[in-house]
Parts: sequence; C-alpha cells; structure tokens
Amino acid sequence: MAAKDFQLYDTTLRDGTQQEGLVLSVDDKLAVARCLDALGVGFIEGGWPGAVPKDTEFFRRAATELQLDNALLAAFGATRKPGASAATDPQVRALLTAETPVVTLVAKSHPRHVELALRTTLAENLAAIGNTVRHLVLAGRRVFLDAEHFFDGHRANRDYALEVVCTAAEAGAETVVLCDTNGGSLPDEVGTVVTDTIRSTGVPIGVHCHDDSGCAVANSMAAVAAGARHVQGTVHGYGERCGNADLLTLAANLILKRGVPVLPPDRLGGMVAVSRSVAEITGRSPAAGAPYVGRSAFTHKAGLHASALRRDSALYQHIDPLDVGNSMRTLVSDMGGRSSILLKSQELGYDVTDAGETVARLATKVKELEHRGYSFESADTSFALLLSAELSADQGGPPVDLLSWHVTTERNDTGRARSGASVRLRVDGVPVEGAGSGNTAVDALDRAVHHALDPSFPRLRRLRLANHQVRLPVGESGGPVLARVLASFTHGSDRLNTVGVDRDADSAFVQALLDAVRYLLAPADGHLGEARSPGHEPAAAAH
Repeated sequence: MAAKDFQLYDTTLRDGTQQEGLVLSVDDKLAVARCLDALGVGFIEGGWPGAVPKDTEFFRRAATELQLDNALLAAFGATRKPGASAATDPQVRALLTAETPVVTLVAKSHPRHVELALRTTLAENLAAIGNTVRHLVLAGRRVFLDAEHFFDGHRANRDYALEVVCTAAEAGAETVVLCDTNGGSLPDEVGTVVTDTIRSTGVPIGVHCHDDSGCAVANSMAAVAAGARHVQGTVHGYGERCGNADLLTLAANLILKRGVPVLPPDRLGGMVAVSRSVAEITGRSPAAGAPYVGRSAFTHKAGLHASALRRDSALYQHIDPLDVGNSMRTLVSDMGGRSSILLKSQELGYDVTDAGETVARLATKVKELEHRGYSFESADTSFALLLSAELSADQGGPPVDLLSWHVTTERNDTGRARSGASVRLRVDGVPVEGAGSGNTAVDALDRAVHHALDPSFPRLRRLRLANHQVRLPVGESGGPVLARVLASFTHGSDRLNTVGVDRDADSAFVQALLDAVRYLLAPADGHLGEARSPGHEPAAAAH
C-alpha cells in the first residue's frame, strides 16, 4: 500500500482536547500543529469553527501564520440542522469560512441516536448528510464523513448504517470514517464490520477508535487489516474518557509492522522528539511505558534480560529504538547482576570490558545498598560516582564530606512557614560553612550548600534543583525506617539524577545534593564532571 493511498489523520487539536484538564490556547494549538506537520501526518483536524470561538480564531490565524509542508488542515463540523438547508445553515457556512482544503463532517449512523439525540427521522438524517456533503464538495472542499456510533449502529440496524455510508459517498464524500464512539468494540468485531461495509458498499473506509475497552490501537490495526485506508488518532492517545487511539503508536505499527509508509521516509526517527515537544506544550507527558516513545519503552531491569541484551539487543527488543528516535536504557538494581552493570557502564561511556573484578564488586555493592534502602534506577549520577570510585579510588575529585547540618522552621502569625539552614562541610580536609533560608527545609539546605561551596567552585553556581521525591523504604524487618530522596538537578542543558538515604528526609536530601556536587567537582579525566553527563536528557522529557 503506497503512502498516497493511505491517510493518517490527526485529531489531537479537536478530539484530543476533550481530555479532562487539557486546555490549549490558540498559540498552543498552532505550536502542536507545527509539530504534527514536522512528523509528517497527512491531515490535521484543527477544531470546530463556528461552534467553538477559540477554534474559529485558530483557523483565522492559521490562514496566515501556519505554513504546513506535509499536512492538510481540516475543519470539523456537523451536517446541517434537520429541516434546514446546507446553503443557509450558519454552522456549515462557518466550515467554508475556515477556508481549509478538507472538511470533516460528523453524522449519526445509529437509529436510536438519530431519533433521540437529533430528534428527527431516519430519512431526514440521510437527507441532511447528502445535502451537506454535496454543498461542501460543490464549494471545492474535500469531504470526509465521520459516521458516529457506527459499530454500535451496525449491530442495531445494519441496513441503515450501510445506507449512511452510501449516502455520503454518493454525495461526494471521499472517505467515510467508521467511528467506535463509545470505545467498546473488540478487534474481531471491528474487522468483521469493516470487511462487511467495504464488501457491501465499495466505499473507501476509514476508522476512528476510542480506548474505553483498551483496544483503540488494536481495533484500528484490525480495521486496516480488513481494508480501511484512513486511520484517525491523537498524540499520546489524548481524548475524553479513556482517550483515543494513539496516533504515534499507530504510525509506528503501520510503518514497522505492516510496511505502510504513512509518514515521509525520514520522519519516523523524529517521533520521540515530536512526542516530547507536544508533551511540553500540553503539559501531559505520555506514560513512561508508552509504546515506542515512552521513557521506559526500551528499558531493561532484570539480569536475565541484560545478559541477553549484551549478546544481541534484538533478543528483548521488538525494534531498534533508534528507528523512532528512542534509546535503550539499563536500570541498575538488585534484580540485575554483572550484565546490568556492564550495560549501564557502557551506556554512561565507561569501558569496563576487562574490569571483571570491578564489575563483580560493584554488582555486590549495589545489591547491598539497595538492601539498605537505596535505589539507582533513576539515579545515574550516583551510580556513576560508585563506578568511578571502584575503577580508581584516587580519581574521586575534591572530597566533599558532610560534617553537620541544622534546620529551623518558624511560622508567622498568618501561619506561613520559613526555614533556615546551616551546614558544615569538609573539602580537601578544610572545613567550610554555609547558611541559607527558604520556604522549605530543602530550599534552605540547598542554598546553604551553595553558600558554602560556590565561592570556591564557580561552576556549581549553575547547579539547580529541578525536582525531588521522598520515599520511606524499610530496611530489614524490625530495622530503622530510612528516608530515600531521589533528586534531579540541572546544570546547563545537562540533567543529574541522584539518590540519598538517611534517617530523615532532610539529611537524605543533603546526601543526594552532595552526590551532584561531587560529580561536578570530579576531574574530567575521571570520566565525571564535564566529561560525562549521566542522567542527561532534554528538559522536555523530564517527568
């Protein structure tokens, strides 16, 4: 199937924005549209002009501000009102005013919805479909028709559902899109209905699936296997209730699994970058385990997996992560062994192929530390310090040790808290002190450490706390409850992820902060500092 014969249609800007809590400004919508065009999708549905003021403004601005190289812009709307004329219906007129080359109409295909929601007759619904499609086609628009509730309607009244398809096609609709609006269908049902519809009507068919049964992508793939030539979805599966079919997963599946070139040949490798850009704009990142683009999509933790991956990465990965712009990651944990240590070391740029004893010692040490409450899965910087220390004990850089710390918190008469902190550190055997204040104890401790060290080490001034999480793992049964802090710092464009464990969260945070400090102060020839950037990733990928 050639690319020109298949239509990949994005509805993030319309159906995707129906997700609870997802609100996009016109500027946001224009920015997302540029990302989608860069990915290479065929069609971008911009919204419902005339019905939603923001969408009307989007199309007005898009006419002069949105330069699309790959995609065609589509306006979305309904068929004319019952008993009216498409030529005089204001909503239909708004679709033409949007001046998009494509118009997508939504129409009822389930008799119960026609009679209860539209409050009209089945015959009048068909007349509205034919009249509206014909009017738009005569005005020079390419028209797609979304047959709403089609799969449920096909079960309730097959003949009427098929009549909706034929009426739209006879009026000039280029493609009729069968919608699983309630998202309750299953792949075998979708395949059967699509096959029957194509055989019975001969009309080019598309599919629009929701994920209420967890099968939106599978249903879309089943529709393609049955002959659908048009697939709709949203980035990251955004959408109301359980969301829509994930357009990124669909595109990768179609290209890599079915050989359907739905994107330009050079665009698939930019999929992760587009995913992160859209997530940055919407404020809604994909799940870590999202197929293809998720941070954990090619992440391995078990020692058995790591051992096999050292021999052949295809043994536990269904594709090369680079195909979609992602990368393989290895998690260091007590579940892994020497193979995990080797893979993670290589990932961070260390050649430990001939350092068998070092790797064995480090694997044992990691297991011991995790037993005491540490976790290195999201703390590459702390792991790099452990590795560097095992490889060469005298290349640890200026040793920075914590001697003592103190935090006080006061509340004013309005109940607002303010914390102050002091720290005593030892650098190369020389004691140094610092003090700081902030809205929280963590803020105060962070500033106190900077106050103590920044004058002597200017490069620390760029170290900024981005995020921290407190966990309370328990040691051995009956042992003390420890606090574990996972901290994420930025240093310019680099990201440093560390872990600290101690009897309380404040002290654990200081330990995590000092790991970032030790990393930055280590000599470059020790594979740390400016020479290495463990945990580095674009800021848009942070969670």
